[in-house]
Amino acid sequence: MTKPVWLPRKRTVFLLLYLLFALVPVYWMVVMSFKTNQGILAEFSIFPREFTLANYRTILTDPSWYMGYVNSLAYVLLNMVMAISVALPAAYAFSRYSFLGDKHVFFWLLTNRMTPPAVFLLPFFQLYATLGLLDTYWAVALAHLLFNVPLAVWILEGFMSGIPREIDETAYIDGYSFPRFFITIFLPLIKSGVGVAAFFCFMFSWVELLLARTLTSVDAKPIAAIMTRTVSASGMDWATLAAAGTLTIVPGAIVIWFVRHYIAKGFAMGRV
Repeated sequence: MTKPVWLPRKRTVFLLLYLLFALVPVYWMVVMSFKTNQGILAEFSIFPREFTLANYRTILTDPSWYMGYVNSLAYVLLNMVMAISVALPAAYAFSRYSFLGDKHVFFWLLTNRMTPPAVFLLPFFQLYATLGLLDTYWAVALAHLLFNVPLAVWILEGFMSGIPREIDETAYIDGYSFPRFFITIFLPLIKSGVGVAAFFCFMFSWVELLLARTLTSVDAKPIAAIMTRTVSASGMDWATLAAAGTLTIVPGAIVIWFVRHYIAKGFAMGRV
């Protein structure tokens, strides 16, 4: 039975409408970033009447603004490296070995990912205050491990389970030690999984605000927390806020561009 000819067209129209609906807020934010506050509040216009780069100049020249991006990138990259480093051996153990309570431990890891960050806010704050880690990159990076490691383990375990165990056995017969086998043979086979896991770890840490804002104050304050300070006695600085929001999209877009093929493979394998 053949499908009606109009079905592909209907699907295409729906996808185009959805894409338009999703991109309208992004487009509007970008347009606002090239306007002045007076231009934003004075009239409704699809294009900026008085084009200005002053908002971006403010962010890129004011240390209190651009250091927010530096701080965010610092703890996000630190967390991503630690999360993948911890998740790789854990995922290998879940995919290759059976041990007492393995299913329960795996489920417990996922329940940590399901828990709202606010639940762990007070314990983290008291612990880091005692250890002197407040307002450091390590504070946020270590806190985000609680959520990123379970996600990375879940993704990597799916990719590793798709690799035949005969490859492990053949490598051991050929005299490979486990570290040499894992780094030179096994890791290249699951590089797609590593890319997908790294992407999701990056995105969670980049957009997470509650823990990052509470565990930092001055030296390690992320851009998401700095953006909340645009409210003043004179009102909301909409133009600068729009420029800052536009710049926060750039790192995520760059990461998506480099791992887009890995994400597609993750969807195909059913692990994303």
